Amino acid sequence: MRTSPMRFAFLAALLVCFSVQSAAAKENKTITTAGTGIAIALPVVAAGITAYKRDWTGTAELLATTVATVGTAYALKQIIRERRPDGSDYQSFPSDTTALGASGSSFLFRRYGWEYGLPAFAASQFVSYSRVQADKHHWYDTLASSAIAFGYASLLTTRFQKRYNVYSEIQPGPDGAVFRLAYKF
Repeated sequence: MRTSPMRFAFLAALLVCFSVQSAAAKENKTITTAGTGIAIALPVVAAGITAYKRDWTGTAELLATTVATVGTAYALKQIIRERRPDGSDYQSFPSDTTALGASGSSFLFRRYGWEYGLPAFAASQFVSYSRVQADKHHWYDTLASSAIAFGYASLLTTRFQKRYNVYSEIQPGPDGAVFRLAYKF
């Protein structure tokens, strides 16, 4: 299995984001700030991956998925009056911060598969955790945002196909190696 440099860059960006934030004074504020940073980083990293792969269709689909997800979350937040757990206002449902992060992770999962989507999904779940931990949202607020993101990604995102559908592979064996070349119709 070939490891992409973008996967390492993605994980490194998340690690840096989290470690920089962990130096703050208060743990709860740190978790909240890290969650917000990761929510912003997820669609940015997804856009970087599409650019690295020269996948301009994917870039357009990411933009459409993100705008639709965050726009729907913002519209629902204005319509549905749900009080925040900390009592600050009535704009708890759904979480627009989680919607932003989940749009990037849902896109990556749908477009490029579980290899990209699973780490991004874990990061978006940290965003959800940070919003609940900060008493800004209930757990179901963040779940709704993730569901909205998954729905739009399923509707608006297609699977990535290599340009020429030619795949090659080398498998080592006990007496040498096997080279396989395949064309997918």
